[in-house]
Amino acid sequence: MKYLILIYSNPKSWGHPIFERTPEFQALPEDEQAALSEQAEALDKEITESGELIAGTALADPVHTRTVRVRDGLPVTTDGPYAEAKEQLAGYFVVDCESPERAAEIAERFPDARFAGIEVRPIMETSGQEM
Repeated sequence: MKYLILIYSNPKSWGHPIFERTPEFQALPEDEQAALSEQAEALDKEITESGELIAGTALADPVHTRTVRVRDGLPVTTDGPYAEAKEQLAGYFVVDCESPERAAEIAERFPDARFAGIEVRPIMETSGQEM
């Protein structure tokens, strides 16, 4: 089953990897910073080598976002951040795992989980019957 792992962060510290730009990360001693960076690299290597990693990418700053809605048959486009929230979607990974528990295990190992939220969502195939 495929899972979408959504990484959220505060856009005030935008840049990638996002966790390295948070004030909480920068306040850590250098050895802890290095350990978290190594943890991220090790996780990437592990899920790449296991074949679980399907895709992953960082997203641009939310100020470049456009939200499109159609109301009464007319398109309405909003510029800028699309959600009124402290945290914005920073990037995502698609993994193919044996269970939702494994997907959650991968998500909790991203250093970003220490500083912001990470959401894990199953991806429905076109039939939707697997859900």
